[in-house]
Amino acid sequence: MSKHIIELVDVVKDYDGTEALKGISLYIRQNEFITFLGPSGCGKTTTLRLIGGFEKPTSGRILFEGVDVTDVPPYKRKVNTVFQKYALFPHMNVFENIAFGLRIKKLDKDVIREKVSKMLHLVNLEGYEKRSVDSLSGGQQQRVAIARALVNEPEVLLLDEPLGALDLKLRKEMQLELKKMQKQLGITFIYVTHDQEEALTMSDTIVVMQSGTIQQIGTPEDIYNEPKNAFVADFIGESNIIDGIMLRDFRVKFAGHEFDCVDKGFGTNEDVDVVIRPEDIKLVPMDQSPLHGTVKSVIFKGVHYEMQVDDRNGYSWIVHSTRMAPVNTDVGMYIHPQDIQIMKKVSAV
Repeated sequence: MSKHIIELVDVVKDYDGTEALKGISLYIRQNEFITFLGPSGCGKTTTLRLIGGFEKPTSGRILFEGVDVTDVPPYKRKVNTVFQKYALFPHMNVFENIAFGLRIKKLDKDVIREKVSKMLHLVNLEGYEKRSVDSLSGGQQQRVAIARALVNEPEVLLLDEPLGALDLKLRKEMQLELKKMQKQLGITFIYVTHDQEEALTMSDTIVVMQSGTIQQIGTPEDIYNEPKNAFVADFIGESNIIDGIMLRDFRVKFAGHEFDCVDKGFGTNEDVDVVIRPEDIKLVPMDQSPLHGTVKSVIFKGVHYEMQVDDRNGYSWIVHSTRMAPVNTDVGMYIHPQDIQIMKKVSAV
């Protein structure tokens, strides 16, 4: 198992009486691609800035390979940062932008040339050495910014929503490129985004944050398939979240009907949140499920149809299916017990 390269211990960050981080603790493994994911204002960028040394915590500690670096300035930490706006030097060409940090270190010219050439190859910009950065596309500028950060051979690369300014197609291409680079280089990437699909595509580990707290840490599969609470379920992909009552182990009531489930360990007749993914609802003949409804809308999404189905008890369900049921059709909705996710009610943060 990889060693812990960074640890945050009970970290609090207060801005003029407002807590941006409320005592978070976590560790980051060596060679891991970890993503901080959450809505605006959740604390993800603050966490990144604390790791980079651009901010100091109000309380708590930050460790790097077991050494306390809480008060160590950014330039003395083994990290580099790639920002959303690239921060390239417009008066320098591509080569000089990438070489900037190496020249600060006063490395030999031949060493600089070798290192920059290696980075240009890595980011697929060979032959662009003399180009002005202003003449490059957004994606190419982002590659230069990444190369400039990586050429200094940091042990950790911090990426603060670096793909946010790119169009959708280019963003998806760069997601795959970044993951490929991380695997080739074998260094730790710490990534910040509010884009759920981006996090699921690229990450080894996702940290879901809300209002300065960590809601869940896990693999993309864990986060999507086994969300810890309704916030995570709702934020990571689409979900149907319904009030329910856990009658006893393996039996739950929601939407006016009782269903078998695979959950246990709740109290008898305990109020719970029931989470069901739209793709886990199967449209069936009316006599094959107690849950019935009427299709109210149909949207074609390319790989599936998204349907709104209103049931007899006033609930609106979102259903994803490759088979379309026309508007105003009465349907049954079947949900397999293992696709019914039960979670405890959590007070709003």
